[in-house]
Amino acid sequence: MRRDGGAPRRRHTIFRQVAVTALAAGLLAGTIAPAVATAGVATADSSAAVPKAAAGQDRPELQKAVQAFVDAGLLGVQVRVNDERGEWAGSAGRRKLGASAKPPTNGHFWVGSVTKTFVATVVLQLVAESEIGLDDPVAGYLPEFGLDRQITVRMLLQHTSGLFNYTGDLDPDGTWVPGLPATGKEWLDNRFHSYRPQELVRFALAKPLKFAPGKDWSYSNTNYTLARLLIEKVTGHSFDAELKRRIVRPLGLKGTVVPGNRTQLPNPYAHGYFRYQDAGQWKVADVSRQNPSLLAGAGDLISTTNDLQTFFSALNDGRLLPAKLLAEMRKPHTKSDPLYGRYGLGMFVQDLGPSCGTVLNHNGSPPAGYAALMYSSPDGAKTLTASLTTGDAAFDLATYPKLLDGLVKAAFCGGQATS
Repeated sequence: MRRDGGAPRRRHTIFRQVAVTALAAGLLAGTIAPAVATAGVATADSSAAVPKAAAGQDRPELQKAVQAFVDAGLLGVQVRVNDERGEWAGSAGRRKLGASAKPPTNGHFWVGSVTKTFVATVVLQLVAESEIGLDDPVAGYLPEFGLDRQITVRMLLQHTSGLFNYTGDLDPDGTWVPGLPATGKEWLDNRFHSYRPQELVRFALAKPLKFAPGKDWSYSNTNYTLARLLIEKVTGHSFDAELKRRIVRPLGLKGTVVPGNRTQLPNPYAHGYFRYQDAGQWKVADVSRQNPSLLAGAGDLISTTNDLQTFFSALNDGRLLPAKLLAEMRKPHTKSDPLYGRYGLGMFVQDLGPSCGTVLNHNGSPPAGYAALMYSSPDGAKTLTASLTTGDAAFDLATYPKLLDGLVKAAFCGGQATS
């Protein structure tokens, strides 16, 4: 998500430079406020289900990197790393305000734009089955929307369609164009509203294209809501049913849910909060309950760190897609925003340097309260998955890239410092 229409244009320019995915924007919305963090201590969770060889293992580099997020102002963090040493699960901070318990390492959370990788995978499975053509016009499958026939399925998955982002977007001259209530107090007051995917798409299509299809890159939730509708049109089944049949059941994902209008996370879960100003006073609201239909297909899944690890490892080791289509997912677009690497089809491709190599990732967050991380080595053998929750403390977004870099490098290259 991006900032709402009430922010000054200069802030939008800064935000454009610093972050593009829903994760960074979700952290930005509602967490920049004067307060002091009360931090817990990062420890490995010995109760987590881990291989015997990994249970209780000491991973101080991971514990330090996790704790750094809490020290910087986040309320809680849960992290899971799988590598040649086995599985490590740990957490830091607090499960909720007013309590001392740490976040559960097997907790459920709103994953935000991590949803896009699941959607892209299902679309590409349908491509593998010759039910969809990757370079076919989307209008041929969804004629009811009157889409520009130059917009192809690939462009949806790659964010090169030029379609306006229904949660708000920048126009070509950098001016912010508000979308549906997705940030700030407006979102907070509207957070239980139910949307239909078709409603989201039609809102976006009422705005002009940002650029000619295929001629540029711009992250847009509209692309993935259309991709979800494409899945449903071609299969004749709900996205929920197709996800269960193709991914959730085969991989044994026990905590991954397409919630629809469901507003409650399954237990256990850590609470997420939203800070806002009202009549000149700072207030905080528990936003653990929210209606994710605002982000249908683009950011509405519930999952766990274990499920994200299982899914992303399976995707990258070739269990979910033929090698040719997995290679298509990993072809980065040169114009995509480089914060998390360059965007392929539903994932980012990031080069960590000659001694660390390439990682594949997609991060995300709902409008407020939560953020999710999902990283893997190209062979799926090494993974990092995490959930972050915001509380009543300040969080300076400018520190976020360094914190993320520290955690990723602790997991993938022995905790190297950023060069």
